[in-house]
Amino acid sequence: MAGRRVECLWKHHVMEQLKQRDRVQRQAFEEIIHQYNRLLERSDLQVVFSERLQTEKYEHQNRHDLSPGVEGGRSDSLQQEMAQMRIKHQEELTELHKKRGELAQSVIELNNQIQQKDKEIQSNEAKMQEYQHQISHLEGECRDLRNSLADLERANQTLRDEYDALQITFSALEEKLRKTTEDNQELVTRWMAEKAQEANKLNAENEKDTRRRQAKLQKDLAEAAKEPLPIEPDDDIEVLSEDAGKATGETSPSRQTSRTPRRASQPPPAGLLDSISNIFGRRSVNSFGSSPESAEVPSSCADVRVPSTALHVFDAHDGEVNAVRFSPGSRLLATGGMDRRVKLWEVASGRCEPKGALTGSNAGITSIEFDSAGSYLLAASNDFASRIWTVDDFRLRHTLTGHSGKVLSARFLLDYTRIVSGSYDRTLKLWDLRSKVCMKTVFAGSSCNDIVCTEQCVMSGHFDKKIRFWDIRSESNVHELELLGRITSLDLNHDRTELLSCSRDDLVKIIDLRSNAVRQTFNAQGFKCGSDFTRVTFSPDGSYVAAGSADGVLYIWNVLTGKLDKTLDKGHSSAINSVSWSPSGVYVASVGKGSKAVLWSDM
Repeated sequence: MAGRRVECLWKHHVMEQLKQRDRVQRQAFEEIIHQYNRLLERSDLQVVFSERLQTEKYEHQNRHDLSPGVEGGRSDSLQQEMAQMRIKHQEELTELHKKRGELAQSVIELNNQIQQKDKEIQSNEAKMQEYQHQISHLEGECRDLRNSLADLERANQTLRDEYDALQITFSALEEKLRKTTEDNQELVTRWMAEKAQEANKLNAENEKDTRRRQAKLQKDLAEAAKEPLPIEPDDDIEVLSEDAGKATGETSPSRQTSRTPRRASQPPPAGLLDSISNIFGRRSVNSFGSSPESAEVPSSCADVRVPSTALHVFDAHDGEVNAVRFSPGSRLLATGGMDRRVKLWEVASGRCEPKGALTGSNAGITSIEFDSAGSYLLAASNDFASRIWTVDDFRLRHTLTGHSGKVLSARFLLDYTRIVSGSYDRTLKLWDLRSKVCMKTVFAGSSCNDIVCTEQCVMSGHFDKKIRFWDIRSESNVHELELLGRITSLDLNHDRTELLSCSRDDLVKIIDLRSNAVRQTFNAQGFKCGSDFTRVTFSPDGSYVAAGSADGVLYIWNVLTGKLDKTLDKGHSSAINSVSWSPSGVYVASVGKGSKAVLWSDM
């Protein structure tokens, strides 16, 4: 039915167009044709009139010949009249011939126009047929598109239903996660409270036991005082005699001094400390009663040697090497690469001998750090986790997972019971190694490429060209410093008063942490930062800065003069990823995109 209607419509349209064409062209030329017919009629009349004049002339001449004398005078006047009429008729005939020629030219032009219009009509008919074919083709495509649209609508409805079902499932799982998190927090709180109660009970039992033993000793001493016996002076007996003095009511300064350290030597229970300490605010006390950061900060190195020679070039890993770090005693060198291993090398006599490998990572290593004693090694990796090994037995102790992107940097905080990690997922996480849980997650807003820590502050370098300063106690971002390029590396000097940064604008800068301003900027012709994770380092005394370039050259600047001190180019054939200066100041180690590691010194 639809096809018939379409066919009737276009036929009716063609008929209307033909009628319209007839009306337009007929009205345009109807007057011309009428005038042309009138001219033809007048031309025929003129011919008839001319013939008639010729006939009359002939008859008149015949009459003149017959009667020349009688009609002589009248013939002259008639001849003049005939001459005038002949001239007039000749003029009219000339005008008629002229108009006839013009009309003939008009007819020719009109015929040409008619032929042109006929050609246009034929062309339009061909176009109409072509358009009709296009219309038929487009109608077929419209039907196909309608069918496709119906299929897509059905598929969309199916997907919408699935999305609604998944959304309901997600909401249920999210609610379940929230309840589980609340239960976990409640269990942790209860567990900490129970540990505190157990610690209080243990302290109370210790006090009771101490009082019970003291009462027994007093009783024994009182009985022994009634029966004096010769006894040799001894340390243990001296303590007993002092306690006996208390039983008899005497006061002894030596007894007081002996009891005081006895109580002070008992450390508070670990559970009690866990329950009352704020993980962001207080520093824990180590087993020697001193703050751990006093043990962590090494003494200033008085003998820093500027390297000039590549002592040992060796294959460190199977593939690219991303990280390198000396142990606090400079005896060990750790390297981490894309082969998912951390390797330990013993540095002796200008060479690096393999000591062992730390395994357990499922992806490439991105950063390495030792604790202050060199007993533990912390490494971040691309498998979204950070791991801690013991150096002596190469055993994996902790695996900290929770990031949703590769972990690019992980550092010990100064109490060494917590670490902070920065990830490609734009978050920083604070981990407690005693409970092995994430205590806090901070959204930084940009991928974190490197982290350093002071006593009260965590500094992070980000992909958005900003260095962010986080207050550990208030858990907030207290300051931001924006540079001209993406931050690739951060390092602190020995006094923790200056921050070293490297960025993708090929500049190495020193930032004064007391004024939060850039104090010095280092650059050199040919120096180019090779990647978003290129690590640079201070010398142990903070007098020099070492950085590796994309062309495999090691650059060393003098901080005091602000000038380039040395360039070392006989070690690497590819871009340098990381540089580490030994705490002893004797060696500098560098690793690059190749599998090579280089040990530098001035020997």
